[in-house]
Amino acid sequence: MNKLLTAVAAAALLCAAPAFAADTKAADTKTTNSQQDKMTVCNKQAGDKKGDERKAFMKTCLSNEPAKPMTQSEKMSMCNKKTAGMAKDERSKAQSECMKAAS
Repeated sequence: MNKLLTAVAAAALLCAAPAFAADTKAADTKTTNSQQDKMTVCNKQAGDKKGDERKAFMKTCLSNEPAKPMTQSEKMSMCNKKTAGMAKDERSKAQSECMKAAS
């Protein structure tokens, strides 16, 4: 009787093991990896850059090299492009927020 219970318990564990392994794999696929995170961050930072400028930026951003911080002039230029065509008060507020965010 003892051997029978042991065999049943072992069979139950063997049946449950593949299901547990499948759940673990499903959970692993839902997590993002660092390369996906880098891509998301770099795409946001690239903003409205186009062509060769964007390609060069993405290459630097995605490599292991740390990106150099933007200069004040680069921040102002980027924010001017983003706020072009806005009304005076709206543009002033958007410029201020853009410059703080770009820090």
